Amino acid sequence: MAKVGFIGLGNMGMPMAQNLLKAAHAVTGFDLNVDATERLAASGGSTANSIADACKAAEVVITMLPAGEQVREVYLGAGGVLATVEPETLLIDCSTIDVATAREVAQAARDKALAMVDAPVSGGVAGAEAASLTFMVGGDDAAFERARPLLETMGKTIVHAGGPGNGQAAKICNNMILGASMIVVSEAFLLAEKLGLEAQKLFDISSKSSGQCWSMTSYCPVPGLVPTSPANRDYKAGFTAAMMLKDLKLAQAAARATRATTPLGAGAAAVYERFIESGDSSVDFSGIIRYLRGD
Repeated sequence: MAKVGFIGLGNMGMPMAQNLLKAAHAVTGFDLNVDATERLAASGGSTANSIADACKAAEVVITMLPAGEQVREVYLGAGGVLATVEPETLLIDCSTIDVATAREVAQAARDKALAMVDAPVSGGVAGAEAASLTFMVGGDDAAFERARPLLETMGKTIVHAGGPGNGQAAKICNNMILGASMIVVSEAFLLAEKLGLEAQKLFDISSKSSGQCWSMTSYCPVPGLVPTSPANRDYKAGFTAAMMLKDLKLAQAAARATRATTPLGAGAAAVYERFIESGDSSVDFSGIIRYLRGD
């Protein structure tokens, strides 16, 4: 059993922390939303009044935060994680942020002789609740091996992607594929509709043919074809369109920094930006089909 300080108890962080509790870890949680910490307490955890309070006596600190700005502040700020944790504490950042910030924070942790991994996730809220997340982990071998048992209580697939920041690199590359593929799957079903081809027929063919992809077979944007798809729940978000745009923008920033050529990734980011500007930022990202249809 580990003593875990968990900072960031939002839609993803809360079920992740609850799964740690189910695995008999002692979890002390902190979030700016007091209601979130109270929910953790109701699940058997302890509440903290500050970042420093969450880090007190923790053997492991896990963070799940919105963006690089918050990660930098929580780790590097006055009264932040690096200023308050005990020596030998393991740090695990599960936020999805830019690679440069992940590496900056990891270097600051190394300068204090602290082990740290960046471990962004894939799987959305449903995966967090079911403890079936995929973790893409960046960090040295020793830090990864220390983190693995805890990650395995929250996820099903744990992949060591390489050194510091490589977890973030894997996440943004993966989600660039996901965002672009969801758009083209949506376009294909809308074209089929115009051509008089039933959605079920296209699904039966493409899900078993060269057009097969996760966006079709696991998360189809057309209602009634895949039982687990948010399309069957009026696109109630498992992963919001706003979060998809965030990841696509991170990918484009990385592409510019490295001079990588990503025209489809850039196009996907532009389409999601227009979708969100139409007022649909909080729906599931698969709801992009509604924008493309003109709903």
